[in-house]
Amino acid sequence: MKNGHHFISGLILKIADLVIVTLSFVTAINLFGNNVFDYVNYLFLANYLWILAALVGGVYKKQGADVENKIYNGSIKTYVLFVVFFLSFVAFSRDIGLSGRFILFFYNFILIGLVITRLLSAFVENLITRNFNVYKSVAVLGNSKIGVKLASHFANADSKFLFQGVVNNDSSDEHEMAHSIKDYIINASENGIKEVYLPMSMDKLSSMQYLQQEAEKYCVRLKLVPDMENHLQRQYKIDYIGAVPVLSLRNDPLEDADNQMIKRIFDVVFSLFVIIFVLSWLYPILALIIKIQSPGPAIYTQLRSGKDNQPFKCYKFRSMKVQKDDVFRQATKDDDRITKIGKFIRKTSLDELPQFFNVLKGNMSVVGPRPHPLSMTQKYRQSIDQYMVRHFLKSGITGWAQVNGFRGETQDQRMMEKRVEFDIQYLERWSIELDIKIIFMTVFNIVKGEKNAY
Repeated sequence: MKNGHHFISGLILKIADLVIVTLSFVTAINLFGNNVFDYVNYLFLANYLWILAALVGGVYKKQGADVENKIYNGSIKTYVLFVVFFLSFVAFSRDIGLSGRFILFFYNFILIGLVITRLLSAFVENLITRNFNVYKSVAVLGNSKIGVKLASHFANADSKFLFQGVVNNDSSDEHEMAHSIKDYIINASENGIKEVYLPMSMDKLSSMQYLQQEAEKYCVRLKLVPDMENHLQRQYKIDYIGAVPVLSLRNDPLEDADNQMIKRIFDVVFSLFVIIFVLSWLYPILALIIKIQSPGPAIYTQLRSGKDNQPFKCYKFRSMKVQKDDVFRQATKDDDRITKIGKFIRKTSLDELPQFFNVLKGNMSVVGPRPHPLSMTQKYRQSIDQYMVRHFLKSGITGWAQVNGFRGETQDQRMMEKRVEFDIQYLERWSIELDIKIIFMTVFNIVKGEKNAY
């Protein structure tokens, strides 16, 4: 629900942050006797990196409950990300001419500016709330599961609602239900309640027009909350195409173009970091050992099923002896095809490192469902419900299923079903924070050692 002053305050906050970055840069440059015009390119870069960090940190997303805490937490994340992004640029660049003392002062000035603007923002929000009567007095009519969820949001939200409570209305007779709702609307009007939210199942919508007309007679806005949980048994999402409501039967955050951009930027930056600082020296060492131990190429390529079930060439360090046939057989424990170096790189997941080139090419992501050989996809798409849902995403080097113990050999169909279940959980719950969490869990599991890694 959008309020005008929320939009204006959000816009002011965005402009203020860019002003803070600019003033902090100019002040720090002048402090050390430099000419700001000599560094104007870096000033533009700093603003660009701030916008990028803000997109990833989500500081300007003011949806849902507890908006102020989201802004504060988002500001902290954005600041930390900006520090990392700007330092990474300085580390990669040569002869940039920005001293360590400049960077320290630059960061501190930004931090001071953020604290001041956030305190001012909270003060202005409270001032507007107290003096301009922006609160809406609302109530929820019905204690169904979805009604309780909505009531909980209103009760805990820092958005501008005065929540008046939940009124039970569990009558099964539609005529009796309509009459009791009308009585409550009259009562709500007499008690200054401006909006009534009515959770209603799809089979009782015939009385909605009558109830709306009755509510409007008493200057009460009646809001229908479609209660479809009993019909769909899953999380769903309602979008609008123009003025047409469209029901999405599965929550899929990566359908959003902004989220796709955030994930792609993260993939490219992270992959470049690994390729430059790890693969640049490790690749020739592993390639040489692989070739010494077993004749053949160091890199093994295989067609795998990617996003939208499109096949792509997946790269891996070769961990097995070269086979005469090209028939896929999943690796098993003590598999005699695996070389000595192959056992090590499979145990430590180093065999997957060339897939960072797949990520740069755009046919994989750092995090996502693991890509399966075409024959495995063909087998399980027929026998496992929702198996192909995992192909709505780009395949990943690591994934939610893998860090939860479902990696390596699938000894029976039940294990594959659990893997698919975790892949779908990832699709429906994606966030950049979840990606980062999975990467840390992957590193931890590699260090700890996994029984299924062979």
